[in-house]
Amino acid sequence: MLEIGLSLLDRLGLLRLCSERGRSPGITSSHAGLFNLCIVVLVAVNGRLIIENLMKYGLLINSNFWFSSRSLRDWPLLMCCVSLLFFPLAAYIVEKLAWKKRISDPVVITLHVIVTTTAILYPVFMILRVDSVVLSGVSLMLCACINWLKLTSFVHTSYDMRSLVNSTDKGETESESLDIELFYDADFKSLVYFLLAPTLCYQLRYPRTAFIRKGWVLRQLIKLIIFTGLMGFIIEQYINPIVQNSQHPLNGDILYAIERVLKLSVPNLYVWLCMFYCFFHLWLNILAELLRFGDREFYKDWWNAQTIEEYWRLWNMPVHKWIVRHLYFPCLRNGIPKGAAILVAFFMSAVFHELCIAVPCHIFKFWAFIGIMFQVPLVLLTNYLQNKFQNSMVGNIIFWCFFSILGQPMCVLLYYHDVMNQKVNSK
Repeated sequence: MLEIGLSLLDRLGLLRLCSERGRSPGITSSHAGLFNLCIVVLVAVNGRLIIENLMKYGLLINSNFWFSSRSLRDWPLLMCCVSLLFFPLAAYIVEKLAWKKRISDPVVITLHVIVTTTAILYPVFMILRVDSVVLSGVSLMLCACINWLKLTSFVHTSYDMRSLVNSTDKGETESESLDIELFYDADFKSLVYFLLAPTLCYQLRYPRTAFIRKGWVLRQLIKLIIFTGLMGFIIEQYINPIVQNSQHPLNGDILYAIERVLKLSVPNLYVWLCMFYCFFHLWLNILAELLRFGDREFYKDWWNAQTIEEYWRLWNMPVHKWIVRHLYFPCLRNGIPKGAAILVAFFMSAVFHELCIAVPCHIFKFWAFIGIMFQVPLVLLTNYLQNKFQNSMVGNIIFWCFFSILGQPMCVLLYYHDVMNQKVNSK
């Protein structure tokens, strides 16, 4: 009877399969214990690094990290940030005149080009003229870039609305298919709400929530304060000593440079994750709740990205939607191939990354620009590997390695040492 059973198992292939796996049929295994082991090792390794840092440097954080007497000299940048509101007002006036047909379309386009160009060059000029703290310059440039993106969206959308209404008046489009109420006029209230709302794409109406959850807002504010403090602590306690005790990564011993980059990668990754959580999850949701803004899709699961291209589509949804609406699709409509349109999108992203970092640092070495443009061959590489192996692990590992282990720490070291060298040469 046993021989008959073994013969049957052999015919079914179960006996061979069980011998290959080294266990009996029907027995399954779980890897939860190994996952717990990884968590324990991660906590132990990071705990040792914390103790080692405190023993070597002591507690480094102080009040000057948050506020110093030098910050008082940055008031011109604060005034510049407030004055950025003038440019949306100027664009609204131009659109109002255009709706009333007081000025022609070529004049409208010329005025909008002047307004939008000045809106980004004016803060650049102010930062370069003022000897300000880098953090103040970065904050102003971020506000200026957001203001420029919103301004461009308002101008582009208003132009499309006017063109659609004009085509309806000429009989080129059936008026029954349009909601004329949406294209009535340039609405100042909708523009003000758009400037405050956590979105970069302009439209007259947005989905709204019924009420404001005050208790929820308070809890998120407490989290924002805690994680902002944690981010500052990591910068002051871990990142600053590492970069101050390092050499320029492109000069000297290559092994030493790799060691510095790897040592900086862990605290830099923690800071980046805290920044992402504070801004995209906490601050944008707080702002949306206070404004009863209904569209809360500020990011998707970028941490599971299988390719670099997928990561850029998932991690910053407001910017992604802006690029698709105001850059990518217009390129396709004008006959530009898909690959070239993607390259244009990366080029624009690289320019703005360079502005946000190089201008506050008062140094133009184009490291940020090169870093973003380097994403293009990485997109091709990860797409190729994904199609070849059909394995989500390969692309995701490459993404994390280039993004958090090599890319960001290398940029931090490059800009830090270039800024320090510039200060030494200027003395």
